[in-house]
Amino acid sequence: MATTVIEVNNKLIKFTQQINREFVRENMFSPYMSEDLNAIIRLRSELKAGGEDMNIPMVTRLDGPGVATGTLVGNEEKIDNYGMRIRMEWARNAVVTTKAEEHKDSADIFGEAKPLLSDWGKELQRDELIAAFMALPTEALPTSSGGVRVNGIQYDLATAAQKNTWNVDNQDRIVYGKLRSNWNASHATALATLDTTDDKLTATNGSMAKRAMKLASPRIRPYKTKDGYEHFVAFAGTNTFRDLKISLETINKDARAREANGIEKNPLFQDGDQLYDGVIYREVPEISQFVDNVWTSLLTAGAGGTTRVEPVFFCGQQAAVVGWGQMAKPTFRKEDDYGFITGVGVEMAYAMAKMFKKHPMDGTALKQWGVLTGFYATTVD
Repeated sequence: MATTVIEVNNKLIKFTQQINREFVRENMFSPYMSEDLNAIIRLRSELKAGGEDMNIPMVTRLDGPGVATGTLVGNEEKIDNYGMRIRMEWARNAVVTTKAEEHKDSADIFGEAKPLLSDWGKELQRDELIAAFMALPTEALPTSSGGVRVNGIQYDLATAAQKNTWNVDNQDRIVYGKLRSNWNASHATALATLDTTDDKLTATNGSMAKRAMKLASPRIRPYKTKDGYEHFVAFAGTNTFRDLKISLETINKDARAREANGIEKNPLFQDGDQLYDGVIYREVPEISQFVDNVWTSLLTAGAGGTTRVEPVFFCGQQAAVVGWGQMAKPTFRKEDDYGFITGVGVEMAYAMAKMFKKHPMDGTALKQWGVLTGFYATTVD
């Protein structure tokens, strides 16, 4: 029997019409970003009407003794204030194709352009916010044509002397592992004390960092939730977050509620934020990736010159700021060659910065305002 065989050019070929885009995580900082004074990451939009630099006024509380029945004239207390400046820069991206290429396309690849550009913007802002949390405060602004939206001295570009100055100026706002006594005026020496026996991120070590936040001067104010509770929020990478979960396993098992839907809320069974001793711990996996790819000096900064160290950012109110010049908006190519070329893009203008203040106002120390930086030894799986 002669069986008819379909020639290769006549075979039916079906393509998956929906492109499976690479998984892109929503910005893990988003729930803590708003225009409220209470926000951990403040959104400011004064530059929407134009301008390059934004000034953020800051004041500290009055803490003088005052007077009783004595003369108040001449004994008034001055308001310790500061103006933090940040500089905006543009961020733009686009994709382009021709009608000839679209005609060949069986899966509408170019139709994915807008969501891909949206994801690009979210990833960019997330990564720049991580870089801003780790940056060293400086009153020097980025150059206007440098394409830099993160204000501050990038940690990976800072000299040893610059890191030491930041370390000394923020002694009440930097902790190293288990003990406050691990701190040293030399940043590198302090990192070298960290080992994976005592200095991982654990519930106990996190509580020590919280106590340090409560004793810091100027004060770090806790974040207030909508139901009126006060918390600090800590952003941790995947490795340090894993260490924390291991240390909390017994606490979660013994103390978590066992209602009918308890399994849905119990972190033993569901991934998500951890809450302990008034600190909300949120996992931001890209912090660990920054150690691998950007802050590479931390890969062996711990004990013995072989121990990995990762930062954890313990935050209160106004820890960082995003100053908007222009919110993200779509753009379209005008030079379309009589409609043959199609291009779509996105553009936005903003500045990212960890908030800081010169303290006192007539001093020289630049203190990060609402964040305590913790350094912890860890390992990779």
